[in-house]
Amino acid sequence: MAKVNVYNGEEIVARVEYNELLDGWDGNCHSSGSAGHHLGITKLKSGKFVLIYGTEWEGERDTASVVSDEEALFAVLKSGHDELLDQPKYARLKALSDKMDGEEE
Repeated sequence: MAKVNVYNGEEIVARVEYNELLDGWDGNCHSSGSAGHHLGITKLKSGKFVLIYGTEWEGERDTASVVSDEEALFAVLKSGHDELLDQPKYARLKALSDKMDGEEE
């Protein structure tokens, strides 16, 4: 697998393995909402979450960026891959999601 630079603002803070864990099937291909674009997620040793933005388009590069827990959870929920929250790696996101479940009157 390829390594992707992780940015925190303009600074490269890590390199992570590329993945497409948050892609969905649109009936034609796996993507993250538009043809040729993919979305992955991982967690750094520091505990920070990273979204990985993949591309199949010539002239574009795969990138990754540090995101807040809320942004990471939103990406997981939006992708429909809630099963990821059951992995120990994403326990903080699961707790945040469970807390959201209690917001209804």
